[in-house]
Parts: sequence; structure tokens; C-alpha cells
Amino acid sequence: MNIQECDILCALRTAPYAGQRPLAEASGHSLGVVNRCLKRLTQAGYLDGQLQLTPRAHEEFARRAPKNAVILAAGYGLRMVPINMETPKAFLEVGGQPLIERLIRQLHEAGIRDITVVVGYMKERFEYLIDDFGVRLVVNPDYAVKNNLHSLALAADRLSNSYILPCDLWCAENPFRSHELYSWYMVSRGRDEDSAVRVNRKGELVAAPEGGGGSPMVGIAYLLEEQAAQVRSRLADMDGQRRNDRLFWEEALREKDKLAVSARVVPAGRVVEINTYEELRELDGHSGQLKSDKIQLIARVLGAEPEEIGGITALKKGMTNRSFLFSCRGEKYIMRVPGEGTGRLISRREEAAVYSLIRGRGLCEDVLYINPDSGYKISRFLEGARTCDPLNEAETAACMEKLRAFHRLGLKVDHEFDLFGRIDFYESLWEGRPSAYRGYAQTKAAVLGLRPFIESQAKERVLTHIDAVPDNFLFCPDGGGGEQILLIDWEYAAMQDPHVDIAMFCVYAMYDRAHVDRLVGQYFPEGCPAGTKIKIYCYISVCGLLWSNWCEYKRSLGVEFGAYSLAQYRFARDYCRIAEEELAKLGGQEPCTP
Repeated sequence: MNIQECDILCALRTAPYAGQRPLAEASGHSLGVVNRCLKRLTQAGYLDGQLQLTPRAHEEFARRAPKNAVILAAGYGLRMVPINMETPKAFLEVGGQPLIERLIRQLHEAGIRDITVVVGYMKERFEYLIDDFGVRLVVNPDYAVKNNLHSLALAADRLSNSYILPCDLWCAENPFRSHELYSWYMVSRGRDEDSAVRVNRKGELVAAPEGGGGSPMVGIAYLLEEQAAQVRSRLADMDGQRRNDRLFWEEALREKDKLAVSARVVPAGRVVEINTYEELRELDGHSGQLKSDKIQLIARVLGAEPEEIGGITALKKGMTNRSFLFSCRGEKYIMRVPGEGTGRLISRREEAAVYSLIRGRGLCEDVLYINPDSGYKISRFLEGARTCDPLNEAETAACMEKLRAFHRLGLKVDHEFDLFGRIDFYESLWEGRPSAYRGYAQTKAAVLGLRPFIESQAKERVLTHIDAVPDNFLFCPDGGGGEQILLIDWEYAAMQDPHVDIAMFCVYAMYDRAHVDRLVGQYFPEGCPAGTKIKIYCYISVCGLLWSNWCEYKRSLGVEFGAYSLAQYRFARDYCRIAEEELAKLGGQEPCTP
């Protein structure tokens, strides 16, 4: 049977034959197609003389009937800010009903009781589904760093005559059936600029022309055993290869310039994927999640109504926080929300004190609100801003000039950033787990051995940014045709030797020694004393170990930083050796920093 014949047979299984026109409407095919298909189905023995299903047809339905379903619900749903910070997308409510519960009930209505849900982010929130709906949970511990191709690979053994679906869909009508005859992937009518596939005249899903857009991909699929076996094999081959970590599972369906399954086309709006706060508001303006405390806070701070807040977009997830961009009354703003485990790492009261001190000094962005308890921060968006390119000498020179001018203000606060104390503190957060690095104990001992020299040289204490890395220097239009440089993200700012900021810039930029020496020269255009330069090498080693320990703690929370974390540990080891070599060259003389 071809696809059209399968559609006609499915329509006849749902409702007895009542004429070709009703059958055309039910199947979505033209009268001409219906007429030809009825003749071929009768000749093939699937329909009898009265156009009723024969035993052969029932055997085909039994062989190809859906057995189970896999729901993919592991990811953060970053575009769903700010709701995803409080609840997984699966539990968005439309009409008072969580999306995942509606999907499960629709599967039950189609006779599908064997349901696997792949979970990750806030996995505990899904536990009740085991008792209430009889589902099976599969945990994806790598949800923070891998996309849903990995999630499906974890449940690949379940695939055979199976529905596959994401958790963030609202279906006006039940898209699942007790009967299926071919493998398909659901798309809706219309055009999506981001879609890479389109439906051709044969009902196949083929590659859309580059830049031309394609058919909106809904995300629900049905795989018969033949195609399920192919997908299982491809998932096994693709999963585990780092280059595939960010792929969607649909890549396992790809065969050169098309997908290995047919298209199932539904009318636009029949199945809605909810990706953003505004899409939820459009679908159900009374949804409970729209009353997000973050949206309510923004409205209060700006003196606006919640409905005036729009254009909500997740920004790149930072190492410590999550932030999102939004607009209100024609202006753009950013809201910063602290990330996982932040409360143990940062004093928000100390941060608020720093922002109060530097306000109006031309050092940072325009902060409209900061909460010393929750750490929520709202600031005005800097239109046209760009971060410092650490390989652009002109830009790094300008940043060092800005940094030195800030240090020379000699600002004071009541708290200090204790480098060596932080090393031990971050290590304590491992809660007895050993370091991932085999030589950690020896490395730490060597780094701590630098402390006497550092303390002999670090004479000055002023407000220091601590996190003065290239990404935190913003080049912004100054309103007069020129540019100004602002420093953002003052979370760790405290009293410390200001030269720590130079070291941190080098560490984050992953500089080699030549670049380190160039940056030091830019900060000290009059020349840097030998003792001071060695002290900065020492700080690079100390900061490398400090942030390596921080990365190891964050990794225990499921947050992975890849090459960055490894680089920090190497800075600790390499610059400890460099500092020791440079000290030896001094011949035992006591350096003196002016």
C-alpha cells in the first residue's frame, strides 16, 4: 500500500464508508485519489465489495498498531524564560491542565498505556506521574550539555511501533490513534523560516531550499518497527560523539536530502508547540504560569502592566546566572536571575553594596533594581554594545586603561575577597568528593607555596572587580558619536589587590605567556617592576586553581564548562612553575613593588 491508500484505509477504519466525498474530507485527499485508492484496495483484498475492511486489512492494522510512546521532557526549555526558572515546560498549564498530563491522557484515549518519559531538568517534579499515570521515567543526567538526540538514545530500546513526542505541545484534537499503517513525522501547513524540511508532492519530507524556509515541524512522529530499527542503529552510532551533543533526534531520521519517513500534515494551529512566555500568553491568557513572580516584579519596577512586557528572549546562559532580555513601552531591559547553587557562592548583600557605591561613576550599566536577598537584578539594555576581543590589542589596551582608572579611584567596601580562603571554600563544597585531577594535592600545595611572596608584594587593597574578564568589558555608544567602556557583572567585587583583575583577564582569555606579558605592559605603560610581574604570574596560578575548584563544584550540580575548566587547572600548574622560575632568576633578592 502507498501512503494515500493507507490514509483511505485508516479513514474507513474510523468510520464506515458513506460516500467518496466524506471519505475525501476525512482522508485529506482529492476525489480522484480516493476513487483510485478504493479500486486498488479492493483489488489487493483489503476491502470487500461493500468497501468494508477485510480480515487481511485487520491483520495489517494489528501488525502495525502502536505499542508505546516516548515523551522527551529532559531539557531546560531556555526559550521559556522566565517560567522555566520555576517549572519545567512539561508542566505549563493551558486551560488549567499541565501539557504533559493532557498528552498522556490523549495517548490513553488511543489505547497507549506503555509510556516512557525521559526526564532531566527538575526530574523530581515528574515522579508523581509514575503513580498517577503509570508511566516509566528514564533519567538523562546530561540534559544540561546534550540535546534530545541523547535523550531518545537513552530510551532507544523502547522504539518499535512507537510514538515519539516532545512534552511542550498542546493538541486541540487527539493526534494519536489506536491504528497506524506507516511511519510519519508531523508537520503543519504554512511556512517556517527556520524549518529545514518541506513536503513534496509525494508526501515526502525533503530538504527545504537554503534560506527559503520549509514546513513547520510539529515534533510528533510515529515509527513502525522497520524505521524504528534504523533509528535505533543511528542513535547508537551518533550518541556519544561530542559533535552530536547539540543535535535534535530528528537527525537520526535524515537520509541525505530527506527524512526516512513520510509527512503527516495537520492544519496550522491544530497542534501548538509552546516555546515562549508570549506563546503561552497568546494560547491561554489566564494560565497560572503567566503570574510569574519575575514578570510581576518587572511590572512593579517599571510601573507597567504585565501585558506591556514582551519580546522575552533568553540570553546566553552564563556561568553563574541566567538572564533574559525583554521590552516594555519601547525600551529594552535585562533581568538577571541567579543560577544553580549561587546562594552558596555569592553574597547578594555585598553585591548590592558594591552597586550602590559605583552608581553614577560611569563604571557600570544602568541598574534599575537589585534585590540583596534574591539577587534579582534589572538593568537597562545597552544597545549596540560589544564585548572586548582579547586578541585585539587596541581594545585590550583601552580595557586596561579603564581598569587602571577604576583602581585609582581607591574605592572601599566592608568585605574582602580572600583568594586562598575561596580555594578552600570551593573545595569544601565538594562534600568529601576527591578532585577529578589526579595530581590535585600536589598542585594545591605548590600554589599555596606562592602565598608568602604574594603577601610580601600585595601592599594595596582597593575595591577590585575580581571577574574583570574580556566578556565583562563592554564597548558601548556614548551618545555623542564615540564609545565608552563599561564593566558589568560585579558579583564578586570586593577589597583585594587590584592586580588580581589583570590575572583574571589573562586566565579567562586563556592567554599564553606572550599575551600575558603584553597585557601587563598595557596596564603599566610606564613599565612594570619585576616583582609586580612575578606577583601577577602568582595570581594567575592562584586564580586558576580557585576557578578550577569552582568548576568542579558546579559540575556536581550538572553544569559543565568544557575546555574552560580544564584550562583553569592548567593555569594553576603552569604559572606556578613560571613564577618559581622567575623568582629563582631574581637570585634571592627581595623584590620591591613601588
